[in-house]
Amino acid sequence: MEDTYFVPADAEHVAREKNKAKELRRSQWWKRRRAAGQCHYCQQSFSPNELTMDHVVPLIRGGYTTKSNVVPCCKHCNSQKQHLLPVEWAAYL
Repeated sequence: MEDTYFVPADAEHVAREKNKAKELRRSQWWKRRRAAGQCHYCQQSFSPNELTMDHVVPLIRGGYTTKSNVVPCCKHCNSQKQHLLPVEWAAYL
C-alpha cells in the first residue's frame, strides 16, 4: 500500500466525533443499517454483530460522524481501509 500524505485532524476533533459515533451506534437508524447485514465495501453478508461502523471520510482526515459519512463495514474491510478514503483504497477500486 502506498503511503498517503495528509495532515491529521486535531485530537479534540477526533475525540468529539468518536463520542458522536458512540451515540449514533445506539440509534435505531444505525441498528437498522447493521440489520441489513451487508458490508458497504465488499458487499458480503454478515451477521449484524460482525459489522462495524466505518467513517467513509475517516475522523483523522477531518471527517464527521454524520449519517451520510458512516457505513456498516466488516472488520476485515475496516482494518484494511484504515485512514484511507475509498478512492485511495486499492482493494475498493
